[in-house]
Order: sequence, then structure tokens, then C-alpha cells
Amino acid sequence: MTVAREAICRAQARQVHAIARLCKIRGHTRWVADEIALDLGVSRQAAAGLVDTAEALTTRLPQLLAAMDNGEIDLRTAGKVCDVTAALSDAQARQVDERIAGRLAGKDPEKVRRIARDAVCAIDPDGYAQRAKKRRKDRRVELIHGEEGMASLWVYLPAEIASAIYARVDGIARKLKTKDEDRTLDQLRCDVLADLALGKHEGLPGVLAQVYIHVPIDAALGITDTGCNLAGHGPIPGEIARQIMNDTNSVWRKVTCDPTSGAVLDVGRTRYRPPAALDEFVRVRDRECRAPGCRRPAQRSDVDHHRDYRRGKNGHTSKSNLTCLCRRHHQLKDVAGWVFRLDEATGELTVTTPTGRQHTARPEPILKPDVGKSDESTTDDHRDDTLEPPF
Repeated sequence: MTVAREAICRAQARQVHAIARLCKIRGHTRWVADEIALDLGVSRQAAAGLVDTAEALTTRLPQLLAAMDNGEIDLRTAGKVCDVTAALSDAQARQVDERIAGRLAGKDPEKVRRIARDAVCAIDPDGYAQRAKKRRKDRRVELIHGEEGMASLWVYLPAEIASAIYARVDGIARKLKTKDEDRTLDQLRCDVLADLALGKHEGLPGVLAQVYIHVPIDAALGITDTGCNLAGHGPIPGEIARQIMNDTNSVWRKVTCDPTSGAVLDVGRTRYRPPAALDEFVRVRDRECRAPGCRRPAQRSDVDHHRDYRRGKNGHTSKSNLTCLCRRHHQLKDVAGWVFRLDEATGELTVTTPTGRQHTARPEPILKPDVGKSDESTTDDHRDDTLEPPF
């Protein structure tokens, strides 16, 4: 299976090289996409996308293309990086390419997108903030009719608002999911959202959105504009983070962090009574399900005893023995043949599949520690591999 995937990656790399060569032979005319569409049996729009990707990989992201040549990255994953770097200049894109080189093998497309996005934020922080501010003006709602009497209601809006809406809808749906309720959680979320939008439902008492905004203390004070992070989404401009923090009616929870070490300094508690301190600490620390490749926010996951609580002393309830796992991975942990091993010293979680293959996820710090000018010669890749976990 994995050998076949490597062959697919290399074959897609050959196709990228061939498309780029054809574009050069045809003088980069706009008609080359029509020729590719006919030969590959795809729409012209899809062919134009392949042309754009091939041009970006061969001229702006050569290291990424080399990873495809080596069978490490497929075209879909490479396309994520192309999308994230599309707004950059050629020089900036090459800096991102160098910065992420060697860090993408074995990563899922969403993880690769996040790595590339973080590199873009580091290389072009001002441009990222300007683009984020401009994007907020593009918010809109679209109705897309489907088949068999169904339709999609698509909403494009700021990430912190979308996260808060989903958190509230999900919280109400879970409250309604009793043993007598035959609707699935997906169906309940859909029905709750529809009822809220139509004014048929006013919500449930005690069910509020809980979304964390991680803010370095210097960004909170307006000294810098970098390092702010929306849980489950990623970096947001400092200006937007401060607007959220200063809103007295905000449903978002502020997590103040030390800009030097990345450690959590304070969890805002002005909106409502928080859950048990330890439960909240673990959720803020982990941010997402700890299983490799899973992105489910910790606020919608289970806080799990890594070693069974029933084992007494070895299964103690402490931050070193608690991790956040989504319900599916929580259940998978107890399936025969699967092994979850947590290294309490480093925070690494290693999952062993029934075939014996191991996949490891290392906790990422909420903020990249500021190591100072004396360490400027150290590469970001090396620092990523030697950072202490965020707890």
C-alpha cells in the first residue's frame, strides 16, 4: 500500500514536469490548458489548476517538487502548499520552500498546510495580517441546491466567529443526545442550527461557545502583532486578537502566553465558571486530539487517562497521565491490536497499528519560543525538534 503511494507520488511528479515543459513549448499561452484538458480527460478548469500548480512547483517551490520526485508528497498535498503561498512573491515563496523542506514526509495534507501557513506567517507577517483583514470583507452566504430535495447553505465568515457558532451548536446537540434520542449528532447539529437561525430555538441554559484565543503577553499589550493563535484554526493577526480580548461581550476565552517560553500564563475566566481546573488545563495544553493526524479541537474531545484509572497508583489523575482524544480515537485506544504509548517526559504519543507500524505525534507549543539573537543561526526545523512540550 505504501509502496504504491510512493509510486503515485513519483508518477504525479513526472506529470508536473511534463505539464511545465508543455507550457514552455507552447509559450505559456492560455490555450495550453485546453490542450491538457483534452489529453487528460478533465475539465478546462481542472487543467488550468494543474498548469498553475506545475508552474508554482517548478519555479517557486523546487524543494517541494523534489519531495514529490522522492515519493514523499503527492500532488494533492503539494497543492495545499501552492495555495498557501500563492499570494507571496517568488522570493518569499522560495523562502517558505526552504523553510519547510524535509519536514513534510509522512504528514497528512492538513498538517502540511499548517506547516506551510506557519512559515508564511513567519516570513511575511505584515502581508498575512493585511490579507486576513481584507478577507473579512469577503464574508458571504450561498445557497446551493442539490438533488432529492436537499440543498447546502454555505457560509464564509471569520474563523473565530465560525468556531464559536459551531461550538455552541455542537454543545446544544450533545445536550440533546439522550438515550431516547434516535437522531445522530450530525442530524442534531443540523436541526439545532436550523432552529436557531429560524428563531425556533433559543439555546439551552449553560451551553455557551467555548473557543480559546492564545495571545502572547506582548501582543496583548500591542507591542507586537505576531504569535496569536485561534484554537483549531491557527495564526490570526494581533489586531484581531486584541479586538476579541477587549470585547466585553466576547464568548472567546483568552489564554495569555509567555512570548519567550510559549508557556500558558493565564486562562481568562470572566465569562462563566470554568470546568475543573485540571480538565481545563489539559484541554488548553493539548488544543486538539493528540492522535497523529487528528485535528478535532480538545474542547470537543475526551480527557482520557492514558493509563487506566482503575489500575490505582499507575493510573493516577494528573496532567502527566491525561491526554485529549476525540471519541473515535478514545475508543480505538481499547481495540485489540492497537497500542497507544505516551512518553510522559516528552509528551510524544506513539500509536502502533495492528500491523506493527508506528506513528508518532509530538505536542506542538502554543507559541514558538523566542530563542534570542544568539540562536539565529539555528534552523527552525532544529528548534521544532528540540522544543519542550507545552506542559
